[in-house]
Amino acid sequence: MVKGAALMSKGREIRCYDYVNHPYELVRTALNKDAVAVFQSATNTAASRADSMVSELHLDVGGIGIQTDIWVSVRNIELKDRAGRSGPASRLQLEWEAARLPHLFPLMKAELSIYPLTATETQLEFKGLYEPPFGPLGETVNAIVGHRIAKVCVERFISDIAKYLRKTLH
Repeated sequence: MVKGAALMSKGREIRCYDYVNHPYELVRTALNKDAVAVFQSATNTAASRADSMVSELHLDVGGIGIQTDIWVSVRNIELKDRAGRSGPASRLQLEWEAARLPHLFPLMKAELSIYPLTATETQLEFKGLYEPPFGPLGETVNAIVGHRIAKVCVERFISDIAKYLRKTLH
């Protein structure tokens, strides 16, 4: 269960994963050292505005780019054994909100789990909950199209992180 999720009455869940072809210890060290910097560097925002403290969610829909800058914070990092499986796992408790006009976008509360798949591959697994803004109207928009947009944005975000780690870790 995602910490802080109890505060969200009926949040919508998003799950996705990707992998990094590097050992768990390398990936864990990079994310434990400064996960927010990794998130910033993995997105286009950091490349275009190096002095910025935001990351970016983005997607393309029919050739039209949709993006928003987000403030990401790491609330907690835990190192645990995985129940019923051998090996360790790190869990980063995350929150993010839109950097501009946060009341127009959902607040995301999530857990990013990192664990070894093999001696040379590491899994990044994202489980998040968000509640659409604007009450019943937001729920309706979310049911029609919003959840799909949110899911694609999160999948792209995790994919960008995995790609960045695959390229930069040695």
